[in-house]
Amino acid sequence: MLTTEDIASFQRDGAILIQNALDQKWLDLLARGMDRNKRSRGPWACDYTKPGESGEFWDDYCNWQRISEYKFVLLNSPLASIAKQIMQSQKIKLFHEHVLVKEAQTTEETPWHHDQPYYCVDGNQLVSTWVPLDPISKESAMKFLAGSHLGPLYAPKRFHDNESYDYEGFADLPEISETDSGDAIRSWEMNPGDVIVFHMRTLHAAGGSATRRRAFAARWLGDDAVYAARPGPTSPPFPGLEHELSPGQPMDHELFPEVETSF
Repeated sequence: MLTTEDIASFQRDGAILIQNALDQKWLDLLARGMDRNKRSRGPWACDYTKPGESGEFWDDYCNWQRISEYKFVLLNSPLASIAKQIMQSQKIKLFHEHVLVKEAQTTEETPWHHDQPYYCVDGNQLVSTWVPLDPISKESAMKFLAGSHLGPLYAPKRFHDNESYDYEGFADLPEISETDSGDAIRSWEMNPGDVIVFHMRTLHAAGGSATRRRAFAARWLGDDAVYAARPGPTSPPFPGLEHELSPGQPMDHELFPEVETSF
């Protein structure tokens, strides 16, 4: 599914668009799973829209073991093969899934951040696949700062107030001027079935959404992924994992199953 040029672009920019990667059957399964997820939230679900504001922005994660549609897509769709190929990894493990939904007329923007500091994992073979179930306009599209996956880690941000976590040893993310960074910004209008693959260190953001924007993200671990201790809370928290894995130890745990792929 990927060319050598695709892999080179990913290694250079830290994010790449793959068009028409998923058939409708996978999108239908994800849509049914999201409907069930909205009715039955997990313990770490969040609502970001304040009372009285238009639209609705909510997310949830780590529900793949109880929502069968998510599990089937994660273990059987092309997503794992895509992630494995782009990382050039011999094996691939599922880290977790993450659902992000902005209903029509949602004004909340997703602030600039990168994902790896939130996570209890270090390494270079770490990617996310991001799948929209609705057409994505330029205004609501994901935006990536090309090459930022090669830079330092910054303190993670809280989405409800855009303030940084108190992470000792991690600098706050400097303000990113999209005007000044214009040539380095990668952003794409998307159709359902398209997939963005991005490194967990790639800085990214997103606007509000005038129309419904349902997105299903999956986080994947390659060969060099190891457990990392962070100086503050992680997201997802994976309670108790710090007693079972030590910093620098491979992510060998039943929470992170190896996925068989055709690649």
